Amino acid sequence: MQAARIEGWRFYLIVVQQVSYLGKMTQDAAATTNRRSQSDRRQQSEQGLLKAAAELIVEQGMASATFENIGARAGYSRGLATQKFGSKQGLIEALIARLQSRLEIQLAARDLEAASGLGAILAFIDIYLRTLAEDGELRAYFVLMAGAVAERSDIRDPFAAAHQDVKHRLSQLFLRGHADGSVRTGFDPDAAALMIGAQLFGLSMQLLLDPDLDLAPIRETCLEAVRLSFQA
Repeated sequence: MQAARIEGWRFYLIVVQQVSYLGKMTQDAAATTNRRSQSDRRQQSEQGLLKAAAELIVEQGMASATFENIGARAGYSRGLATQKFGSKQGLIEALIARLQSRLEIQLAARDLEAASGLGAILAFIDIYLRTLAEDGELRAYFVLMAGAVAERSDIRDPFAAAHQDVKHRLSQLFLRGHADGSVRTGFDPDAAALMIGAQLFGLSMQLLLDPDLDLAPIRETCLEAVRLSFQA
């Protein structure tokens, strides 16, 4: 009888331990889910505010991108926009990073590393102009840049760095083309990279002046001109 009681207590303790363990696992899982949900909500609200800022800048100019207007456009309070970005400078820097990343995602999807030098250059131009034509938010980048240059603002530095990166990337692609035989020699790769970058920049600004501009035939003409100019 005593042995039966002891065995019963052992069984009871095992059950209690298992229930306690399962309860802790459930609590931990709930806490993890809650943390993820909070993180998702923070990211969603930040992206919503940045999207609203880009739309306002394209439609009405930089002056319209106040925290009050941005919050109202995104369906959040002015206080949340202030909390997220702290200042107009913080908002602009976050928006620049968002818009640059959108183009980088498109470039990564085409896997330029697998292409020849000339093929990668043509793909870069094609992706850039297609994204510019289809992604209205990207135009906010050039509105911001035009304002930064005109006002000699401190936010010129992120733009200058981004454009230097484009020049370096294109220059490296020309060098790759020399090495793989897809691009002719006899010219300065840095100068060629700067020329293409300036051409893309000019079309971006032209689109701000003429939002109805059809970039499709211009894109095809650019691609053919670059191909004829640099193909080996």
